[in-house]
Amino acid sequence: MAIRFTEKPGLVLYLTCGDPSPETTRDTALAAIGAGADVIELGVPFSDPVADGPIIQRSSERAIKNGTGVGDVLRIAKEIRSRSDAGLVVFTYLNPMLRYGLDVFSKDAAESGVDGVLVTDLPVEEAGDYLPRMRGHGLATIFMTAPTSTDTRLEQIGKVSTGFIYAVSRMGVTGTQKSISVDAQDLVKRIRKHSKLPVAAGFGVSTPEQLTQMGRFADAVVVGSAVMELVERNPAKAPEVVGQFVRKLLANRRAQYGREL
Repeated sequence: MAIRFTEKPGLVLYLTCGDPSPETTRDTALAAIGAGADVIELGVPFSDPVADGPIIQRSSERAIKNGTGVGDVLRIAKEIRSRSDAGLVVFTYLNPMLRYGLDVFSKDAAESGVDGVLVTDLPVEEAGDYLPRMRGHGLATIFMTAPTSTDTRLEQIGKVSTGFIYAVSRMGVTGTQKSISVDAQDLVKRIRKHSKLPVAAGFGVSTPEQLTQMGRFADAVVVGSAVMELVERNPAKAPEVVGQFVRKLLANRRAQYGREL
């Protein structure tokens, strides 16, 4: 399998695994894929998700109470992979992966059908032990960039990233927002000087209009908090509600862009 975006903008959809249950996460992911999502980020619940806003924080708390751990996330990935060839990325903080063991994690992730890994709090400068283990099992290494990233750091990230590069569109934590920051477009332009990989922009996208805006300069858009808010409000109907949301979000994608990347 491979991470790919066949239409512009591609859609990367985040789900906190285990909220409200592993089975619901699996079914919601499959519903989102069926509605047009290109890549699913499978979020590993963590007790101190410092990069995330209140919606995803609450989803992590619920998932942890349900006992969801790294092994459960990989089982969800395996079940999704058996029914879909969409991109699958494990989205995690470093601590859960270290507790699981880097060597065991990379092996198990690859065997489960995962395509790549994004570690939110692992700086590229400290990824020396991480990179060879992931690459040794064919896993894409995805790094985050921010408007405050220096050109030197963007160059480093460009050299070691595979799959795609994540452009954080604004400073702060995750959460829906009313408008797209002008910093996002500038950041994507700077990233393109150092890498030919697709760039996925995120942190705050929740409407078709915002997706269209970001699609003018980014290859893909990441949506997370808006999805997990729907899950929080509709736990028994999460697959149906999220599938409807994705269809609405992407309704104008082909009409707007109508081309492959």
